[in-house]
Amino acid sequence: MNELWVIVPAYNEEHGITATLTALAGQQDRDFTLLVVDNNSTDATAKVVREFADTRPDLRIELIGEPCKGTGAAADTGMRHAIAAGAIRLARTDADCLPAPDWTARVRAGFDSGLRLISGQLIPRTDEGVRLRDRTVIRVALEVASFFGKFRPGNRDPRYLGPYVMTPGCNMAITAELYEAAGGFPRTAIEDLHEDRALVNAVRMLTTDYGLRRDVRVYGSNRRVRAWGVRKTLAWYADHRYKPELVDIR
Repeated sequence: MNELWVIVPAYNEEHGITATLTALAGQQDRDFTLLVVDNNSTDATAKVVREFADTRPDLRIELIGEPCKGTGAAADTGMRHAIAAGAIRLARTDADCLPAPDWTARVRAGFDSGLRLISGQLIPRTDEGVRLRDRTVIRVALEVASFFGKFRPGNRDPRYLGPYVMTPGCNMAITAELYEAAGGFPRTAIEDLHEDRALVNAVRMLTTDYGLRRDVRVYGSNRRVRAWGVRKTLAWYADHRYKPELVDIR
């Protein structure tokens, strides 16, 4: 039984998920079970995952489905499936992301240091045809959002035991017991709620054993920047002030 499980929710990612799987297969610390949650994809996502698993019998890869569309729903299903299977520690990334080669090793080190919720460093990918200037703007905006997030009314409450820490859903880890105690990811769609923010705020009511680890690195997709531009992308992530007709950019 593996104590660490990596959860990857995926929706219509047939063209990109192989890169994510390859990055996870290349981890320096491969003592984990990889669980992909197919979120009712209409393309060949599940087929791609199964074929990848067939080529890597040295890896523990599972594939399950979640018919209720939503990153929160899919991630929660994956987390709870892993816990039921005996997982003690849970990490999550997304199917358009590339974890650094030492990602799981650094996650493990974060847990060993006493953290029960780990927030990782999100870095824009460089392989998607997005200009350096735009990637730089996004990276700076992430830092600004992380800082000012501490002062947002929605992140302030006298019941919180510690400060707000921005915790991207595509680069985070949490103990199984804390995940269940906090109620898990809200089972919502990405356009309805930032499920990662909701989870970290629930955790803040229970413990101060959480924090940012900049050595836990994931390279995230810029495809919304490529489709919408920087300004609209930032407005989308800032409480969905920009409301596009198509959210699921592929």
